[in-house]
Amino acid sequence: MKIIVITTPNFIKGEESVIPHLLQLGVDLVHIRKPSATREQLALLLDSLPKWCYDRLVVHDCLALANEYHLRGIHLNRRNHVIPDNFKGSVSMSCHSLEEVDIKKDMADYVFLSPIFNSISKSGYNSAFSKEELHNAMKQGTIDNKVIALGGVSAANIDTVKDLGFGGAALLGDIWDRTESSDFDEYIKSLIER
Repeated sequence: MKIIVITTPNFIKGEESVIPHLLQLGVDLVHIRKPSATREQLALLLDSLPKWCYDRLVVHDCLALANEYHLRGIHLNRRNHVIPDNFKGSVSMSCHSLEEVDIKKDMADYVFLSPIFNSISKSGYNSAFSKEELHNAMKQGTIDNKVIALGGVSAANIDTVKDLGFGGAALLGDIWDRTESSDFDEYIKSLIER
């Protein structure tokens, strides 16, 4: 099961150190999602990261940077929904319904389905699916290894994500709320070992 970390929407102190550290600990991919950032701000962040990280980074904004920096991929969403010319990398997409998963799954390398649980980073953004709906979607083949669970995912419920047949889990609030914790490394390793 893949473990993907999504950055906070705003730039935070020390982010340029946390991103490579997460990858060194075994996180599969880091999605750089900064909806209000300029191209220059995103380029500065990318320039501050070691080049070995690039093939494990996905951008949600200023998608042309993916070609320029030889990043792993791009993430399509409502703001950015067109693949840049000559892009050959990985493509992922956001989905907010099971019907949307059925439509988009074949057009992408993987899709995010959210919110699976009550969001940690977005107050009032609650789960949109019952466990029964998700279980049925797994049995019908809608949820499979190309579908990544997003929204409220943490160590407390990652086993449920796995049991429901998701190909991975995307984490945001749970990770970034812990970066100053003394057990941060152990926590990340425990997610990956599951």
